[in-house]
Amino acid sequence: MSIFGKIKNAIFGGEAKAAEPAAPAAETAPAARTAISDVDVAQRLDSVPGADKLNWRDSIVDLMKLVQIDPSYENRKALAQELGNAGYSGTAEDNIGLHKRVMSEIAANGGIVPAELKD
Repeated sequence: MSIFGKIKNAIFGGEAKAAEPAAPAAETAPAARTAISDVDVAQRLDSVPGADKLNWRDSIVDLMKLVQIDPSYENRKALAQELGNAGYSGTAEDNIGLHKRVMSEIAANGGIVPAELKD
């Protein structure tokens, strides 16, 4: 599984998959596909034990630690490449940009993410 996929699964849990369409009832039209329920990302991450000791809102390293993913340079570089940044070098600016990109992608996947955490 991709590193972003692991982060997404840690945040969304079982909600990351769209629900299957319900079977149509007799003499009615087929049911519409049920949408994924939106997840309040800040609330979910704040409720993880240890969140109060990590700066996950600003730090990609702390975010990865919070969701129990190795925050090594190699993993952050792989994550950046997954998200389209082949030039990741691990600088503070790169890490800030990577954090914002991850939060933007989480929002694009149904998460409710505060605007200040996204691009």
